Amino acid sequence: MRTVQVEEVTKQIREMCIEANYFLSPDMKSAIEEAADCEGAEIGRYILGKLCENMKIAEEDMVPICQDTGMAVIFIEAGQEVYFAGGSLEEAINEGVRQGYREGYLRKSVVSDPLMRENTKDNTPAVIHYQIVSGDRVKITVAPKGFGSENMSRVFMLKPADGMEGVKQAVLNTVIDAGPNACPPMVVGVGIGGTFEKCTLLAKKALTRPVQEFSAIPHIRELEKELLENINRTGIGAGGLGGGTTALAVHIDTYPTHIAGLPVAVNICCHVNRHVVKEI
Repeated sequence: MRTVQVEEVTKQIREMCIEANYFLSPDMKSAIEEAADCEGAEIGRYILGKLCENMKIAEEDMVPICQDTGMAVIFIEAGQEVYFAGGSLEEAINEGVRQGYREGYLRKSVVSDPLMRENTKDNTPAVIHYQIVSGDRVKITVAPKGFGSENMSRVFMLKPADGMEGVKQAVLNTVIDAGPNACPPMVVGVGIGGTFEKCTLLAKKALTRPVQEFSAIPHIRELEKELLENINRTGIGAGGLGGGTTALAVHIDTYPTHIAGLPVAVNICCHVNRHVVKEI
């Protein structure tokens, strides 16, 4: 049994919240730079060039890449041989978010009640997903999620008879409906299977996969590639102003499901697609 002090979790999450909002992850940075080099439309190249410039300014001046610094989404994969000591793990996670958003001068966007709308003033509580895994390590993924793209996401309870074509249409329709509102070029996370809530979690987690890393499942990998091509043929383009770079990646995760269902979730993320991963 390995002991992990919860204060270490707080420290890591504080740093990760700041890092995620100031520095675009290397995979996203490379994808945008590559897209800028390959974009055929003049307006598309211009917008992608401005996104690259914005990334550079954020890094050099230590300011957020985007003014919407998101609601903190945290994935905790805790080894079953880990004992958390020193207090509540959940409180430690939220304290890390609290410190990160205050000390990093990040916008506080969380309201305590979805109807009364009073701001919590520290961007807590975070949305936390726990998973118990083998081993004695703790993997933390911090993925702040802005709501321009979050609001464009969708869940579909398809019939099994809808099959592969139904899934393709659901994803494509979601992207087309989102248009410029999701701040393209976007990353599209897709969850297929499970139940109503499981497919949405799959889609969210899929966004944290390194860009340009395709699924290990052959038919899913081919579906990712086909959807990416079809999305980029829509002409929505960077900033919604046209061109061939509407999406940088389509990531699909799947899970077994019931014989009577085909749940599909499409979670769109904007061009920053913030995610930082650390292990303690």
